[in-house]
Amino acid sequence: MWPWEHLAFGYLTFSAYSRVRTGRPPRSDAVVVLGVATQLPDLVDKPLAWSLAVLPSGHSLAHSLLTALPLSALALVLAYRARRTDIGVAFAIGYLSHLAGDVIYPIAVGKEPFLGFLFWPLVPVPSDQSTLGFIARFRRYFGDYLTYLDDPAVQSFLALELGLLLGVFFLWLFDGMPGVPRKIARQVPVIGR
Repeated sequence: MWPWEHLAFGYLTFSAYSRVRTGRPPRSDAVVVLGVATQLPDLVDKPLAWSLAVLPSGHSLAHSLLTALPLSALALVLAYRARRTDIGVAFAIGYLSHLAGDVIYPIAVGKEPFLGFLFWPLVPVPSDQSTLGFIARFRRYFGDYLTYLDDPAVQSFLALELGLLLGVFFLWLFDGMPGVPRKIARQVPVIGR
């Protein structure tokens, strides 16, 4: 998944949780934590594998449940002690939704899922180290993605994905644009407010 897809999936999940749990949209500070947590596995693993060659893959250390579950539990405990459980839940949902997205996405595009990264280092992951640096690899992957967008066989999936992204964007607007400073958010006319 791309960063915006991880963010949308995490936000949809957290907004639903907030509405079911409290009857209100998520708070801005929790959404900021959520946003960081949805990106955290890639922010750790990709540079360590692609630039520094410390990890075997961009899906290893931070993508492993052996890392994600203890970090999420720690966030929940610290947030509970600070009487801000929504912050801990935002972190846990953001982080774990990233992993779920990385499992679901290959299935959605018709590829074989690989679950081994969830149990790294107990289960080895295929190495994706190469002589390409981080920027060169990103450009290659993004170029492949743009080529993929032209494939007629995936047009229905792309329509579904675009619909999801737009739906989450409108949900975020309806929620009052949490994560955006209030001064800016008040200047944008929104139906939900």
